[in-house]
Amino acid sequence: MTKILLSFIVMALVSITGAQAQQHDNSEPLADQLTERLKSDVFSLGILSQSVFTFSFDDDNFNGGRAFDLGAQRVDMRGTLDGQFTYRMQMDFRRNTSIMNAEVGYKYSNKFRVVAGAFKPFTSIDLDPGPGDTDFLNRAQHVGAMMNSREIGLTALGDGENFSYRIGMYNGTGLSRQNDNRFMYTGRFAYKADLDGGLFEGGITAFYDMTRNSPVGNSGLNSVEDRVLYGGHVKFDSDSFFARAELLQTRFDAVQLAGEEETITGFFGTLGYILDEKNEVLGRFDHLGYDLLDTNTNLFTLGWNHQATRMFSFGVNLLIETNDDDDNRAGLSGQMQFQF
Repeated sequence: MTKILLSFIVMALVSITGAQAQQHDNSEPLADQLTERLKSDVFSLGILSQSVFTFSFDDDNFNGGRAFDLGAQRVDMRGTLDGQFTYRMQMDFRRNTSIMNAEVGYKYSNKFRVVAGAFKPFTSIDLDPGPGDTDFLNRAQHVGAMMNSREIGLTALGDGENFSYRIGMYNGTGLSRQNDNRFMYTGRFAYKADLDGGLFEGGITAFYDMTRNSPVGNSGLNSVEDRVLYGGHVKFDSDSFFARAELLQTRFDAVQLAGEEETITGFFGTLGYILDEKNEVLGRFDHLGYDLLDTNTNLFTLGWNHQATRMFSFGVNLLIETNDDDDNRAGLSGQMQFQF
């Protein structure tokens, strides 16, 4: 069955890319019309629709088992109005309609703006991009294990020629709108340099979460209070290849471990090669480890991304997971995407 599936996927992808290669005219008049009508500084409408297929080489639930599914199904509205005030509302329709981003802000300049509401808290470079712009179909393991994907609060941020910063204060309880009168404080500082042949970025990230009995991502653990996270990242982008790496560690007294201090360590390194303007291949090593629970998981991912048109793209990922108990697993993911 696995051989049949792989043969079918290869034939489908070859047919798609072959059809694209035969199209000598790269103009996209319909995409131009859609952009002209629905995107401006005052009001910009974004749409993201993903169709996903997952296949575990063993008959288990690794990587979502064996199934067709929906990825992100989102509508995003944003703009800048009089006085440089900004707004954004993003909703997801995959299950029940839910708010992903709801923010208002003020932009003094590129070097200083303030945003308030619900949005991503800038706690990992792999959390930052939207689901339509990630390198791989799944984010690094520590993104899910260490943090909430959204927080409600206030952030000051800016980007200079060589320096960027993100300083935030949040409830620390995700989108639950609950608070115990304690807050989470975050910070990220990065330096950028234009090197010969590419752009380099290096930065540090940290947060201090005072929230009591707060869930620690999807780890299944709760922090008694006063959880800390710290680490750093590097990026490099050139015309022919790109690289990303991030190391984060969080420490907290775990409710489920009788108040003992648990430490979770996450690291990923990505290397990608740009074949042409429509194709790239990439690989990632992804590690997640728990100190007291004494578990370690290494995930190797190989990927291919194809930009069929300006708005339609395809991606395929091969995943291999190794664990301390030798219960190694492997799977395949595919995705078709429309993003406007």
